[in-house]
Parts: sequence; C-alpha cells; structure tokens
Amino acid sequence: MNISAMLKMTISMAIFGSIGFFTVKTGIPAAELVFVRCICATLFLGACWFITGQHRVEVWNKREVIQTMICGVFLVLNWVFLFKAFEEMSITIAISIYNLAPIFVLIIGSLFLKERMTMTSLFAIVVCFLGSIFIIGIQNFTTPSSFMSSGFVWALLSAVCYAMTMILGKGIKGLSAYAMTFVQTSMGILMLFPFMNYDVFNGLSMSNWLYILGTGLIHTGFVYYLFFDSLRKLSTVIISALVFVDPVVAILLDTLLLDFRPSILQTVGIALIFGGIIYTLVKPNILQVENTIQKL
Repeated sequence: MNISAMLKMTISMAIFGSIGFFTVKTGIPAAELVFVRCICATLFLGACWFITGQHRVEVWNKREVIQTMICGVFLVLNWVFLFKAFEEMSITIAISIYNLAPIFVLIIGSLFLKERMTMTSLFAIVVCFLGSIFIIGIQNFTTPSSFMSSGFVWALLSAVCYAMTMILGKGIKGLSAYAMTFVQTSMGILMLFPFMNYDVFNGLSMSNWLYILGTGLIHTGFVYYLFFDSLRKLSTVIISALVFVDPVVAILLDTLLLDFRPSILQTVGIALIFGGIIYTLVKPNILQVENTIQKL
C-alpha cells in the first residue's frame, strides 16, 4: 500500500471538495471563472510538465491528440455547468447530482459502446434516479419553468459531461497526464475567450480575487498535480473509496459554513444517490477480490 500516494489523493480530494465554497465567494459568473481556471491550470501544470522533463519524452499520436481535445471540450463544459449549478442551488444538492457521473458512464456505455448492462448496474440506476427526484423536490418536476430554474439541469449536464470526460479519457494511453491536461485546459482558453465579459472583473474586492486565484491555482493546478501524481500508484479499490472525500468535504462546508439544511426527503435523496454509486463502484471490486482469493 502506497501511503504517500494515498495521502496525496486524500488531500487533493479534500481540497477539491471546497471548490463549491470558493466558487460562491468569487463574485464572478461560471464561464469567466472557468476561463481563469483554465489559464491558471495551463500555466501551473505546463510549468510542472517542463520542469519534470516529461515534455521531452512525449509520444504525440494524432488520434490521441484529437481525442484529448474532444475530451477537453467536455471537461470545460463540465466545469461551466457545475459552477452554473452552484449559482442556482445549494452546493450539497449540486455535488450530489454531479456525482451521478459513474451512473451515466454505465448508461452511455450500454447505449453506445455495446457494454452489457448487469442487474447491479440497473439497480444502481433506479436507486440514483429515485434519489434525484427526492433531492431536487418532486414539486420542481410539475412545471417546465420550476424545473429549469431549480439548477437541476445544470448539475445533470455537468454529470453527463464528466461521464464523457471519463469515457474519452480511458482510451488515452500514450500521452502523459501533464500533456493531456495541458491540451485540455488550453482548449478551454480557446473555447471561452470569445464569450468572455471582462467587465465582471471590475470592482472586485481583494477577497474576491483571492478566491478566484485560489480556484485557479489551488483547486486546479495544485490539486491536479497531486491527483495525477498519485492516480497511477493506487489500486481501483483505493481510488473508488478516496474519491468520496470530495463530496463529504463539500457537504460539510455547505452545512457548517453556508448554513444549508436539507429536508428529510433531500437527505433520503442524498443517501440514495451515494448509496447507489458506492454499490456500483464497490460491488465489482469485491467480486474481483473474491475471485483472486479463490484462485489462490
């Protein structure tokens, strides 16, 4: 067991869990915040890429570069939609829906990649669907306007884009993590540049700027460095467990610092969503461990 890698992964997930709290304190809209985030990540991780000398040994494959660029489009849209969700709903609710991404991986894989849908996967999808209804409030599903204004659509879109990022990223083997992220965040700068409203940066307080730079340098640059540095040194079982540090921190900050109090139905919804996701991630790993023991 690599204790150093586990510690890095835990720290990265804990820091990333505070991104919602930072986002609501920046004072700027979602697109502009993602634009700053892409610039900071490109500079920070680009510097790490060159300092480590990894740029000298990169193997540039045309197909992988194109795939990485498409993956970057979904990554940036994922960030924009998630930050939009933070503007419309509580961090706890947005993060809970955002973490449905593994469920969408199952659905997309079944529909388009001809992957077999197991009873475990189907059960998890049904449980998470019920959790989504409870968490957003059944009353918000009665009219299109109430549904659209709830922020649920933004959070759902962020989860779908995150799922697409995971699916596309799985097939990229030749590029290093630094090169892949550098290409993706550079894509974000190019995508968002024509749509930026630079007036939103006028009149910001020092506190706003600190939260903005924190989101860019800490939550993107530093966190991604820790994440990628530890990712390839840990087993799938450990990673599956540690990724839940992120939503736990996000929910704690939302309830302790932003005074969010979920209703009983929302609490049930949160439990159903994370229960379904944990079941989806843990069940295959348990079976894999059991099969290994039987072989021994």
